[in-house]
Amino acid sequence: MAVIRPFKALRPTKESAEKVASVPYDVVDREEAKAYADGNSLSFLRITRSELELPSDTDAYSKDVYSKAKENLNRIKKEAPLITEENPSFYLYRLIMDGRPQVGIAATFSVDDYNNNVILKHENTRKVKEDDRTNHIVTTEAQTGIVFLTYKGVEPVNQVVNKTINETEPIYDFTSPDGIKHTVWVLPETFNQTIVSELGNVKNLYIADGHHRAASASRAQKVKQDNNPAHTGDEEYNYFIAVLFPAEQLKILPYNRVVFTLNNHRKGDFLNLVSEKFIVEKTDSKEPEDARTFRMYFEKQWFSITPRDSVLASLMLTNSVAETLDVSILQDFLLNPVLGIDDQRTNKNIDFIGGIRGTQELERIVDSGKAVVAFSLYPVSVNDLINISDAGEIMPPKSTWFEPKLRDGLLVHLI
Repeated sequence: MAVIRPFKALRPTKESAEKVASVPYDVVDREEAKAYADGNSLSFLRITRSELELPSDTDAYSKDVYSKAKENLNRIKKEAPLITEENPSFYLYRLIMDGRPQVGIAATFSVDDYNNNVILKHENTRKVKEDDRTNHIVTTEAQTGIVFLTYKGVEPVNQVVNKTINETEPIYDFTSPDGIKHTVWVLPETFNQTIVSELGNVKNLYIADGHHRAASASRAQKVKQDNNPAHTGDEEYNYFIAVLFPAEQLKILPYNRVVFTLNNHRKGDFLNLVSEKFIVEKTDSKEPEDARTFRMYFEKQWFSITPRDSVLASLMLTNSVAETLDVSILQDFLLNPVLGIDDQRTNKNIDFIGGIRGTQELERIVDSGKAVVAFSLYPVSVNDLINISDAGEIMPPKSTWFEPKLRDGLLVHLI
């Protein structure tokens, strides 16, 4: 059963929250982070992407970067200022995008539950990214990136959430430049036991987004434990910060693909090769309307590509949930055999475009000549995510794009 704990968040004052809050570190590159933080000395990107303040040729994974992150954290603590909650607390974090709200409980969760698969994963992680956030956590002694968890909602918890929203004042309430409304409440202490007991009865929690943050918290725990001869298991480094959302409130956007070369195939032959496994038809539609259909942008034309009966028949023979996902179908019957993309995690011939950027971004990249073909996918469902996690399977890389995103800097867990 899951362990959930209140914690003493390090957080900005109400007056400085908008300036401190930043997009997650892993949705921007160095130049984008630098542009976001420009003119704002309190931007949390100066902590999570501290290389933006260093010379452009600085290795993003060098010790100087993590030392700068710690330096900036200490500076922003004073200048914002950042305050530490007096008592361990749970928090509610509500996001509203396009009029659709979702409300999660911000808390700390057991690293051991992550290690022991009480908190289930659906995605593999990359060592270089784990190394990065582990070094960041250990050096700053803070978990600055929030893990995004989900679960099958529990009615007593929903009642507590609604009562808090309706009867208490938020500590933060602002709209970020991308139009997302962010509201945070401190949960009244009288509700703490309800949260602990009700969620403690939940069999499994699921990582929706933030696999590298969770894996890095686990690795940081080991580093801290190895360096602490008096380790008891109660130390803050044994827990990681996350926001837990009911599955029924979440929306997953597609994670689309662009491919840079045709794997030495001639353009005139490419459509014929695709046609071996897919029915290919010109269309004005840029987004699939249902699962197991795809849209492809090639030579300034959109195509509908639908798996042939032979492909669908082969899917009925598998016992794997993951192999029946659209991202797997595209990989197994087109990207790999036709375009030579054997491993999407490492192959340099492919890149991934979050659905929030829309199909116009796919057109822009292909029309600019940076890529030669793009694929628009139907989004994975939350039920798919849960079923794959329950089966102990792994989704293909870049299968899900969750939107809206939590802001870094509003709630930090000190370890």
